[in-house]
Amino acid sequence: MTKKSISDIDVRGKRVLMRVDFNVPQSANGRIADDRRIRMALPTINHILNGGGRLVLMSHLGRPTGEGPEADVRWTLAPIAERLGELLGKGVVFAKDCVGPAAENAVASLQDGECCLLENLRFHKAEQIKDKAATKDIAQRREKDAFAQGLASLGDVYVNDAFGTCHRDNASMLTVPQMMAEKPRVAGFLLEKELQYLGSALNAPERPFLAIIGGKKVSDKMMVIETLLGKCDRVLIGGAMVYTFMRANGQETGASLVEEDRIEVARQLQSLGGEKLVLPTDVVTARAIEEGASFEVFQGMIPEGLMGLDIGPDTARRFSEMISGAKTIVWNGPMGVFEVKPFDVGTFTVAHALAEATKNGATSVIGGGDSAAAIEMAGLSEQVSHVSTGGGASLEFMEGKSFQAVEILDDL
Repeated sequence: MTKKSISDIDVRGKRVLMRVDFNVPQSANGRIADDRRIRMALPTINHILNGGGRLVLMSHLGRPTGEGPEADVRWTLAPIAERLGELLGKGVVFAKDCVGPAAENAVASLQDGECCLLENLRFHKAEQIKDKAATKDIAQRREKDAFAQGLASLGDVYVNDAFGTCHRDNASMLTVPQMMAEKPRVAGFLLEKELQYLGSALNAPERPFLAIIGGKKVSDKMMVIETLLGKCDRVLIGGAMVYTFMRANGQETGASLVEEDRIEVARQLQSLGGEKLVLPTDVVTARAIEEGASFEVFQGMIPEGLMGLDIGPDTARRFSEMISGAKTIVWNGPMGVFEVKPFDVGTFTVAHALAEATKNGATSVIGGGDSAAAIEMAGLSEQVSHVSTGGGASLEFMEGKSFQAVEILDDL
């Protein structure tokens, strides 16, 4: 990576303002359902604390209205502060706001080696004001700048360890480091790892290079499919987008999800990819998405009233064989409705094939989102090379887009 890392600077006695992505899933009662994103930030957090830094963490959580903590109490980061303290084995100061007196007093109380978590950034609308909108509206620009200045005043060093939001121009991601131009602005270990694995996989892969792309919509993935067709030896297609490709080939798809306005795009992608683009030869179908539902497997077409919900056994076997022969593998998107049995078989077969290929020397990168959830559910997240913390970010990275939030960090 060409950007400075947290390991390149001395943090002792300094206030280290660090953007993390603690946007973790929660149950209805507010309990953390999956703390993986918190755990993934621990190497950087421990490095700073052990180095004598005074760590100030900031993150968003969920989609609050921006009216403040009173209006959006369910999105408070207080439970995350508690869980982080458990993982660190020490107390974490929790500030009841991310700017203003509450934040300033919490930060001022820190001693070397201590940690503070600020309240949800998105309790302030200014966090998500887009740069394009702000350039057209002076009042919005001032609001975003004032908010960012309040955050920037809390740190002597800026650290970006939030790959999952690097594709956004949020105040904490871009405006804050812009305002800290005279201070160190570096990458955390997680961001460094994300860029290393995704970058090397896409730009210097050991071949054969294989991509597995799933998910619901061709419209969500068409740019990444087009990009990968120019880089990969094979691109395997799964998920509900398969049925748009089937329609592009003149096949009946029953009640399956089809993007009617993307049928021509699917045709063009097949023409562009040729033999590189590999579609399923059979699919698992049912009348409803229900646990334990009866299902049928069809090749070539889907009868009326049935919907495709997973790749079929022949396709799962073929995909596994192709994965076993690859040296670099990128996976983004499930093969079916993996959250509901029996439509999880295709996704978990692919997950096990990836783990086996990794054991045999391949580099495997899981592109966040549903794929990360699936590999976790399969109990295989420690048996692949890297599981990204960024769904949308990893997708845009694979499309070849640059991230301003990374570009602004200090060069080596």
